[in-house]
Amino acid sequence: MSTAAAPVRSGAVLADLLPAARHRYAVDAALVLGGAALTGIAAQIAVPVPGSPVPVTGQTFAALLIGTALGARRGFLSLALYALVGMAGMPWFAEASSGWSMPSLGYVFGMLLAATVVGALARRGGDRSMLRTAGTMVLGSAIIYAIGVPYLALSTGMSMSAAVAAGLTPFLIGDALKAALAMGVLPTTWKLLGHRG
Repeated sequence: MSTAAAPVRSGAVLADLLPAARHRYAVDAALVLGGAALTGIAAQIAVPVPGSPVPVTGQTFAALLIGTALGARRGFLSLALYALVGMAGMPWFAEASSGWSMPSLGYVFGMLLAATVVGALARRGGDRSMLRTAGTMVLGSAIIYAIGVPYLALSTGMSMSAAVAAGLTPFLIGDALKAALAMGVLPTTWKLLGHRG
């Protein structure tokens, strides 16, 4: 019996490499629940930013990894579950917050869209090389800010320039580090599993 990795069909994401199960829907449900829970846990890794109502957290990185690893559909469902349960009162947004009235809620909506987009890109090989992973992570981060920063401005009454200064600029170095980490982790995982895109 060969120990070589089986070929992966075109359009696969990392979650598709899990052993085949008779109950695929149960596996998908577990992945979606796990993705939401991981995002909630990562959100608790939070560092306040002076002068900003938005902390540095691990949730954006988790959301992008979940979308990339699970694909667009499961990534969307994971982040939708995370958002809906958090808005309903589960204290798993950043700094154990929840509800509808947070000025940072726009970032959660941005993560929902970003997880879907990076998941679609991953199905097209967007996580198979360092360069493609970098592009995928940069686009995902841009989507998060494109929704989060205007929402921050509207919810706080800040000007757009003030919202950019409080809700974008302080996070760029951290996002570059997260992208670099993803550039190492995702393509390496594919190579370790013996699959190339």
